Amino acid sequence: MVSPSGIVAKRRTGVMTMSYRSRKYAMLNKPIEIDRHLARVRRYLRLKSDDRVLEIGCSRGFLTQRVRKELSPQTIGVDLNPEAISNSVTDELYVMDAQSLAFEDESFDHLYSFHCIEHIPDLPRAFREMDRVLKPGGRVLLVYPAEPIRGLYVVPTALILFGNALRAREIHLHRLWPSKIERMLGGTSLAITQTALDFLLTPQFITVLEKVAAPVPVGAWRRSVRTARRLRLRQPVGVEAIR
Repeated sequence: MVSPSGIVAKRRTGVMTMSYRSRKYAMLNKPIEIDRHLARVRRYLRLKSDDRVLEIGCSRGFLTQRVRKELSPQTIGVDLNPEAISNSVTDELYVMDAQSLAFEDESFDHLYSFHCIEHIPDLPRAFREMDRVLKPGGRVLLVYPAEPIRGLYVVPTALILFGNALRAREIHLHRLWPSKIERMLGGTSLAITQTALDFLLTPQFITVLEKVAAPVPVGAWRRSVRTARRLRLRQPVGVEAIR
């Protein structure tokens, strides 16, 4: 049963998760990094004005609003929290689970997700859904925390929501890095093409995926990086290697 605040812990697939159907959680989202996020969308996705774009984990839509206005008007956003959508700042936002997207196959030219994937219980399933709704050649921009300990960067959030810093791991269900992401892409046509580590504010990984013609063998991206190093190249073409 959901508590009065709308926040409740649940046990799912062996880990503690929380319900995101909460106004309190939705209203924590502020447009603090929107300019920087918009610059990343512009740089890594190179959107055209007629592209159809999906944002996964849009919350109240601060970034969606800017992308629609400045880059691609056909951008829409989805979020699991109905309270976020009901308190949205823009149109074309929908309540939807990233693990089960209600869109036709190959519906979008590009896709992006900022600080969302670490919250998704079945992340490989979400990647399969991204692969399904993305057109061939489309790109996926992922930004996620580079946490040394899972949940470290959401300790303040855990204190606000639960009054208990130890429950931060109920908010961040995964500690992620590029090679771990790559292992989760098995069986999809998504391949890592770029990755970088940004230390501004809190450390964050930036990973770009591209939908290629056929499923990509696990380890292909890492092998390309190792080959480049053996050849004494600074980085393979199209790949920003993390050292």
